[in-house]
Amino acid sequence: MFRLHRVEPSAELWADRATYPDRLIFHTPQWLRFVAETQRAEPVLATVHDGGTPVGHFTGLVTKRYGLRILGSPMAGWTTSYGGFNLRPAVPRRAALEALMPFAFGDLGCAHLEIRDRHLTEADLGGLGLRWQSAPTAVIDLTPGEDALFGAMASACRRNIRKAERSGVVIEEVTGDPAFAGQFFDQLRDVFAKQNLVPTYPVERVRSLIRHLGPAGRLLLLRARDPGGRCIATAVLPWYHRTMYFWGGASYRPDQHLRPNEALIWYALRWARQRGVTEFDFVGGNSYKQKYGTTEVPVPWARRSRSPLVAGLRDAAKEAFSLRQKAVARLTRQV
Repeated sequence: MFRLHRVEPSAELWADRATYPDRLIFHTPQWLRFVAETQRAEPVLATVHDGGTPVGHFTGLVTKRYGLRILGSPMAGWTTSYGGFNLRPAVPRRAALEALMPFAFGDLGCAHLEIRDRHLTEADLGGLGLRWQSAPTAVIDLTPGEDALFGAMASACRRNIRKAERSGVVIEEVTGDPAFAGQFFDQLRDVFAKQNLVPTYPVERVRSLIRHLGPAGRLLLLRARDPGGRCIATAVLPWYHRTMYFWGGASYRPDQHLRPNEALIWYALRWARQRGVTEFDFVGGNSYKQKYGTTEVPVPWARRSRSPLVAGLRDAAKEAFSLRQKAVARLTRQV
């Protein structure tokens, strides 16, 4: 019988977690501190036991909404792609997920649970009282050579990368520059303005991410400059173990004819591959990403509430957030 036992963080615990082949950056102490700070959430670490034998770990955070305790692994809006479990090979994820229910609603006293585990499948979810939606992501296998990676892109994408180079666009790595977060966020505002929206998070979240992940060497920050030296595009790319993630990218609309976005991605792919990273995860399945030669990977986002009322509050909060974002955008345009 599988059970989860809450544990306190320690050097020994983090060392053991680092031995699991399915570990992700979202399971690391640096990432947990980032989410805890920006979401005012409490990290929850647990070991997974099969009888008396430890077979894995669980990572989540508890926050409060409407006075109710909620366990997110992760929650929507946390700018965190995945959470869930680290399990030894051959340990069934469904059994660990089933054990998560009494842990979340009993031991932790939560009213709502959400989980997006990179290795869970829809077949794992049936019969557990979970609701889920498909949340696929687009990934690139970085194990082929650079020529093969470039050749797998759409011809228009390859032309745009060459155009950026001919136009004099220069990509630079950024470290220790306090101006970067502001540059990225200003460009992000321009991206959202195209759809009459505003960013879903403040610039302080970008600064927090850099502050927590930068010193650990797990964050690639890129800046694209035009021939005159002006910053026209940026990208934020956390990486760890086998995977690099496209956390955010932005550019100014008047400069997109120079194709800095494609140049940033091509630089990141080669940079990651040279460091032994084998997968680039775009964190989402938008159609524009297909031009880079991506493969779509299904990842369900599952949730369960203690009562229908709590489930209704969650859906209402999501809708209210969307309406609030549109309202702020309208007010911003009027100023």
